[in-house]
Amino acid sequence: MQSKKMMFGVRRLAVAAAAIGLASAAGFTASAAAQSSNDVKALALQDALNSWHASIKHLAPPTSGCFHASYPSVLWKKVACGSAPGYRSAPRWKTVHTAKGEKMLAETAGNGTDYVAETANTTESAVGSFPSVSGVTSEKGINVPFGSGESDGITGKNQYTLQLNSDINSSSAACSNFGYESCQVWVQFVYSTNNNGSPVEPQVFIQNWVFPSEDDYNNSGCPSGWQDASDPSQGQYACLVNSDATNVPAVAATSLGKLKLSGVASANGNDTVTFTDGTEAYSASQPDSTNDLASWWSQSEFNVVGNAGGSQASFNSGSSISVLLAVDDGSTDAPSCLGPSQTGTTGETNNLNLGSCSATGGSSPNIQFTESN
Repeated sequence: MQSKKMMFGVRRLAVAAAAIGLASAAGFTASAAAQSSNDVKALALQDALNSWHASIKHLAPPTSGCFHASYPSVLWKKVACGSAPGYRSAPRWKTVHTAKGEKMLAETAGNGTDYVAETANTTESAVGSFPSVSGVTSEKGINVPFGSGESDGITGKNQYTLQLNSDINSSSAACSNFGYESCQVWVQFVYSTNNNGSPVEPQVFIQNWVFPSEDDYNNSGCPSGWQDASDPSQGQYACLVNSDATNVPAVAATSLGKLKLSGVASANGNDTVTFTDGTEAYSASQPDSTNDLASWWSQSEFNVVGNAGGSQASFNSGSSISVLLAVDDGSTDAPSCLGPSQTGTTGETNNLNLGSCSATGGSSPNIQFTESN
């Protein structure tokens, strides 16, 4: 009898344990189902945001100026523009030999190495994003050796820019519009976490450059209203003008994954830069005639780099960032992935090392690469 009691006790414990196990399994299943439901909702929201981003990029503001839109609306609301941008990027330069001796010209290469998406037809638009960001806990803008001296950027914690840069082109009708016989032109779509130093003013805007020949510069100087950025002692002739600038949030580098920067060129219309921060979109636009971008844009460079003046965005060790640059030239062909050496046009840098680059065609032609340290 004792033996039976013991057996009954064991069986009862076993049944109780089984019951507890079933209850735990049920709880786990419910938790897993809830998590799965949350994941589905998150993916659905991300898909909806991606569609909204694509729509808002192509639905350009009706006029030049500064605008804002909030998801899910695709209607741009005109807003007051911020202070005139004080930002000045630093293009690369190269020495060339001419009949008049050596002189400096803008170089179609980044200050380090970078990848560039080249389209077979004229590029109509491009959008850069960071589909995967890991290990980023801090970023600091620093000055680094640049040219024969040191860079001159805005430095400190979370000082960086997102730049979507065109190629440097010498066949633009803009040159004749400026009264030049020959020149080179360059366009940058920029998000700066601090565009004017102090007080801090994060902005999104377009920066336009023209590099006249020495003779044209001596005869005509810079176009009316453009800033003279020349250094004749070095044989460097450059002029720049910024579009209106839209004030935007200052986003920490740890949140790069939710940001996108796009540029659109529209012949006989407006060129537009759009910065999206999750469910908020901000844009600034200018007449395409400013630099005639829609007639010659064929290469695009996108990255996170220093904030002006050839400076560097320095990320903590262990950072890894995936960069996606989608380009549209009216076809489904995959763009060419140029680089990583002797490509890119910006003088600003970051401290990450480039991996390999892949190019994809289809409904959203793009290049993608990872950079890490």
